[in-house]
Amino acid sequence: MDRIELPTGVALDVATAGDREAPAMLFLHGFPESHRTWRHQIDEFARDHFVVAPDQRGFARSDKPQGVEQYAPEKPVGDALALMRHFGRERFTLVGHDWGGAIAWMLALTRPDLVDRLVILNAPHPYIFQQTLIDDPAQRAASQYIRAFRMPGLEQQIEAMGLDRFFDTTFAPHADPALLAGEKANYLDEWSQPGALTAMLNWYRASAITVPAIDEEAVQPDFLNQPFPQTRMLVLVIWGMKDAALLPCQIEGLDRFVPDLALRRIDAGHFIPWEAPDAVNRAIRDWLPA
Repeated sequence: MDRIELPTGVALDVATAGDREAPAMLFLHGFPESHRTWRHQIDEFARDHFVVAPDQRGFARSDKPQGVEQYAPEKPVGDALALMRHFGRERFTLVGHDWGGAIAWMLALTRPDLVDRLVILNAPHPYIFQQTLIDDPAQRAASQYIRAFRMPGLEQQIEAMGLDRFFDTTFAPHADPALLAGEKANYLDEWSQPGALTAMLNWYRASAITVPAIDEEAVQPDFLNQPFPQTRMLVLVIWGMKDAALLPCQIEGLDRFVPDLALRRIDAGHFIPWEAPDAVNRAIRDWLPA
C-alpha cells in the first residue's frame, strides 16, 4: 500500500499492481469495505493493466475529514481524478461497486473525456434509483436502511453494541458467511479506526438522493422531470440478481441512459466482486479489448 497525498486535501491508502506503463484501471469500493473488495480482481487485471485501488476517503486508514459536507459525491469524484492525475493518466477504465459505483457513474457522466470504459457492479444509475425510490414500493422498502444510516448518533449505537455484534447481526446476513469468515478481522480492524464509523455513514448523510418513508407520499425531485445526460463510453453493468438491497428494477430501462450497454446478470448477492469473483472476472475480461 502507498500513502498518497492528494491536492483535494486528503491522503489515501492506495493499492497498485501491474506495469505502470500499461493501460490503467481504477477500482472504487463501496460501503462498508476497502480496496479489499477487489482482492480477486487486482492480480487478475494487473496481468495486462496498471491497477489502482484506493481506500476511499473515510474508509480504513485513509483520511477522514470532519463534516458531512466532506462526503458529498463531488468530493470522492475529485479524489479519483486527482489520484489518476498523480499517476499521469489522462484516460482509464473505471470500475465501481456499491458507493464506488455511484461515484463511478458521476465521474463518467461529468468527465467522459477521461473515462475510456466504465464497469459498474451492483450500483444503481442515479436517475433510475431515485425514480424507483419514488414509485417502486419494493425498492423503497429495501432502501429504508439508508434512512437508518442517516440517523444522528447511529455510530454511537453501533459502538455501544460492539463492532463484533454489528458485524454478525447487521452485515454478515447480507453475504455468504463462509466467504466472510476469513475477512472478519479485516473489517473489524478497518471499522475500529478513529472516526471511521462516522465517516462511512457520512457518505449516506451527504447524498442528495431522497429516500421516502414506506408510507410517505413522496414528492418527485425536479431532476427527474428534466433531460438526463447519457453516458458516452462503452459500459458494462454486472448485476448480482440476489441483491436484497438493490433490486432487479435497477437494471430495467438502463439502455435509455446508457446507449453502449453490455449487461451481465450473475446468480449472486450484493457483494459480487468477492462472492462471485470468477464470474465477475470472466465478464470483465470478455468485455475488455483483447
